[in-house]
Amino acid sequence: MPSLQTALPPELANNAIRLYRECLRRAKYIGQKQYNTELLVDMVRQQFKKHMQETDPEKIQKFKDDAARGLINHMLYESEAMSGRKFSKSSEF
Repeated sequence: MPSLQTALPPELANNAIRLYRECLRRAKYIGQKQYNTELLVDMVRQQFKKHMQETDPEKIQKFKDDAARGLINHMLYESEAMSGRKFSKSSEF
């Protein structure tokens, strides 16, 4: 399965510290809008700290992909809100 990180700039996707910082920025941004900044920032910090000592490259890649997926989802959400267009497909039954 290819990495989701190809959708992010390489300087962000290839560096766990930069990815962490960007996740924190997004958490603060979302938290300010929803008045739960501290909760979201703590969640991001806990997830990164929980896996900080991981040495298995496959697990590390999975964790980075998960973080990238969260960033991409938020960017799509914000783009939809700004443009008024839906980028994701929704199935109607």
